[in-house]
Amino acid sequence: MGGASMAGTRSLAFVASSTELAQHALAQLSARYGNVPVAQAGVIVALGGDGLMLGTLHATRTLGLPVYGMNCGTIGFLMNEYGQDDLPARIDAAEETVIHPLRMRAATTEGAVHEALAINEVSLLRAGPQAAKLRIWIDGRLRMEELVCDGALVSTPAGSTAYNYSAHGPILPIGADVLALTAMASFRPRRWRGAILPARAKVRFEVLEAEKRPVMADADSRETRHVLSVEVESATDIAHRLLFDPGHGLEERLISEQFL
Repeated sequence: MGGASMAGTRSLAFVASSTELAQHALAQLSARYGNVPVAQAGVIVALGGDGLMLGTLHATRTLGLPVYGMNCGTIGFLMNEYGQDDLPARIDAAEETVIHPLRMRAATTEGAVHEALAINEVSLLRAGPQAAKLRIWIDGRLRMEELVCDGALVSTPAGSTAYNYSAHGPILPIGADVLALTAMASFRPRRWRGAILPARAKVRFEVLEAEKRPVMADADSRETRHVLSVEVESATDIAHRLLFDPGHGLEERLISEQFL
């Protein structure tokens, strides 16, 4: 954390979700501060909710630009409070948080291999009426012979308050060098709630009885169906830069979330 974006000397590129509120904000802010193409910007300002923020981070990851979000949606965990006044000064004073996504490699029953990045989590979900059966390997070592469940996920600290938390997984401090492995509706072992793993860990899921018990994989809402195996690891070669108003960064939000 720490560091300023120097928006006062950089051009702003605004991106917005399709909602009426976000589009109205886009028009107002563009007229007031100007709006350059993303490729020419020094800072990207994302107007919407967390979905818009995730999409923006994925779309601009090769540019290395900081992204400052303002909430014009329903969920804004990754966003700052919306306000039109003094935007360059707010961005100049913002604290920067760098996060790394997960890299997913999923092999399907048809023999295809799909790769995707996930900022929040990679999840495996049953895609039929019967529970999934998963075998779990960590760093090449078999850790669980058979997990019968509705699904399982691997979450980053930044994503630990999203689907992971809904599945009763732990909230991870943003600076923690760990990942959460969480089961959804575990039937056997019945009381297994998951594990906390080093961020460098390589997780491999094998789908047992894949034809009878089909499973899909999801990386930040990008689906792969009929998976046979899924490998997940931190993409430490990719860095996303998020800007937050002082005192309202991810670290503070993750702590606050645990006392609600």
